[in-house]
Amino acid sequence: MSFLEAISSLPVGPLLLLFVALATAFAFEFINGFHDTANAVTTVIYSRSLPPLAAVIYSGFLNFLGVLLGGTAVAFSIVNLLPVDLLVDARSGAALVMVLSLLLAGVMWNLGTWYIGLPVSSSHTLIGSILGVGMANSLWVGQGLAGVNWQECLKVGLALLISPLLGFLLAGLLLLLLKATVRSPRLYQPPPDHDRPPGWIRTLLIGTCGGVSFAHGSNDGQKGMGLLLLVLIGFLPLHYALTVTEPQRAPQVREAAQYLRDKLSDQGHELPGPVRQAIDLLERELAEKTSFDELPLDREVRWEVRQSILTISRHLKTLVADPNVSPELRQELEQLRKQKLLPAVEYVPVWVVMGTALALGIGTCIGYRRIVITVAEKIGKQHLAYAQGAAAESVAAATILLAAVTGLPVSTTHVLSSGVAGTMVANRSGVQHQTLIKILTAWAFTLPATMGLAGILFVIGRLITG
Repeated sequence: MSFLEAISSLPVGPLLLLFVALATAFAFEFINGFHDTANAVTTVIYSRSLPPLAAVIYSGFLNFLGVLLGGTAVAFSIVNLLPVDLLVDARSGAALVMVLSLLLAGVMWNLGTWYIGLPVSSSHTLIGSILGVGMANSLWVGQGLAGVNWQECLKVGLALLISPLLGFLLAGLLLLLLKATVRSPRLYQPPPDHDRPPGWIRTLLIGTCGGVSFAHGSNDGQKGMGLLLLVLIGFLPLHYALTVTEPQRAPQVREAAQYLRDKLSDQGHELPGPVRQAIDLLERELAEKTSFDELPLDREVRWEVRQSILTISRHLKTLVADPNVSPELRQELEQLRKQKLLPAVEYVPVWVVMGTALALGIGTCIGYRRIVITVAEKIGKQHLAYAQGAAAESVAAATILLAAVTGLPVSTTHVLSSGVAGTMVANRSGVQHQTLIKILTAWAFTLPATMGLAGILFVIGRLITG
């Protein structure tokens, strides 16, 4: 089912709000481009390795590629922060207010901090906004703090906390290693006016700039995808409950459920009641179906099929972690979960991937100067040296790419800024404590500030909509 077919069922009012929400989500990713990717082009601009225009176009293109090739694991880490059942179980007005509130909160905070030239994390901003609306909605309906997936929050929070520390330590150690092996004082001193780096260091700086840009696209681009998926699920939950890119997976899901029941029975593993019911539902609803498109657009069918797939998947995840299950069976169950079941509910439409890539890539080419000046001139007491930029960006690219592969959202801004600070300490260049205090303050307050802002916007929206 295409996007145009899906929106044809919406009344005029929700349809207009959907387009506003999609435009705001793409705007968030556009702002993310010039807000966060400015970190990647700082070293090549200040070292005169590339002219500013060439640097941002180069960075923008690699951001674009990073989104296209980076996968979707981080996207679903973002989606899973907010139990999507909230968007479906809530009345339509509440679901729309939730989505619009988190979008507006993210855009407002990112634009405000960019205007004053403060490197803050779009990851913190987005996650804080999601947590804010989830908590506000659950408090509104008297369910305490149940509106947030706290287990997922803990995993994401640890990644956001540890990654800047790794950036600081590893970048500093890498610079010390360079100083011990490459004894060229020119590499460790701020470049004089009109000086250009040696050919090999220029190549390295351009390469590390590209690496950070690609890594940023692969990690932050997926956050944009997750944001857009929240919009689509909030506005069109039945249309996007099951994969629209590979609807022909329906027979695979039914066969996987049947195989699972038989396999576990043969192995002597008793299935819990909810899992047995989920398998029965999939067998019944997907019988003789060659595509999910053959299911009626009925909540009692399509959403229950989705929930049944997720119930079985959660049980498989528990079995895979059980040391009493044989290694061979654990491997088979994990393959069944990842290759047969999850692709039916964890997917990203192609137009969402392309739209996110374009928004992030184009945004990279605009408005980068404010953040560049902060990173290059105001973190250390001296301007960046060639080796400092190469060390900080190499560590940042490796850290962010590793996080993207493992499905953890991390902050390009904080990983790279902390890497620059680490090289300043290792090089004994000194740091500007006032700037570091501002960055640390922004790091500490972005989550609570965006949570509060999103929560306030949600309450205002609910009061207006009744």
